[in-house]
Order: sequence, then C-alpha cells, then structure tokens
Amino acid sequence: MSKTLGKPEDLAEISRRLGLLSEQSVRQWGKMTVNEMVCHLSDGFDFASGELEVENVSTLWSRTAIRWLALRAPLKWPKGVPTMPEIDPQRDGTKPGEFARDRERLETGFETFVKAASEGRCGAHPFFGALSRDEWFRWGYLHADHHLRQFGH
Repeated sequence: MSKTLGKPEDLAEISRRLGLLSEQSVRQWGKMTVNEMVCHLSDGFDFASGELEVENVSTLWSRTAIRWLALRAPLKWPKGVPTMPEIDPQRDGTKPGEFARDRERLETGFETFVKAASEGRCGAHPFFGALSRDEWFRWGYLHADHHLRQFGH
C-alpha cells in the first residue's frame, strides 16, 4: 500500500488524539468551538458509514484533481474551506450538547466508521465520489487530523 494512503493502524493515532480533547482545548484557527468540531467530526464519520445522508455535490473536478490533491499530495489541508451544511454545526449539522456525551458519540462514530471502511461498506463521498477502502482510511485520518490540529491535538 502506498505510504500516502491510509492504513487502519494510522487511525489508532486519531483515536488516541480524540481522547485528548477537552472543553478546555483551545482553537488555533477557524470559527468552530471545540464542541462544534466534535459534532462536525461525528457527522462526518456518520455520513461516511452511511448513518447520515449528505447531498452529493461532487463534480468531475472534485472527483479527480481535487480528490488526488486532498488524499495523496503531501500537504496539510488548508484552513477555512467551507463544509457541507449537513455536517456544519453552525448550519444544519448536529448542535453541541454536553461535551462528554458529544465526545462519546464521536468516539463511537469513529469506531463505526473504521469498521465500515474495513469491510468496504462506506458509500460515495459527497465531494470526492467513490473511494476505495484505503482512500476512506486516508480521508478519515486527514479530516480528523485537520480538526485535531485546529485544537492543538
């Protein structure tokens, strides 16, 4: 497997870092609070594993060039890229509640995502289109890594 694609063991690092999140985690950039970010990641893992329906907004450009750059280029994801309304807690996404419950939901959703990706049960990504098992692992790692770095983890 290519070093630039994801592996299940890479996701163990994400699980460890999720455990570092607290209500005191300080935002380094962006608009979301730490609890909104937790809900955003939960919603993202939920759509990946088929638990949440998200509108397909993919284009030929997003399914090819942007997908390749996002998943294979050795670059950090850029800050400030708008997300889909269904997973934006400031729009139509899940609104934060009690932090411990929201984090528990994230940890459970993450485990469900890893299992679904391992078994090839993830559907198409609403922006990148159909992804292979390894591409889903890579997406899961990069998306969580981006937001964990946003809060210093």
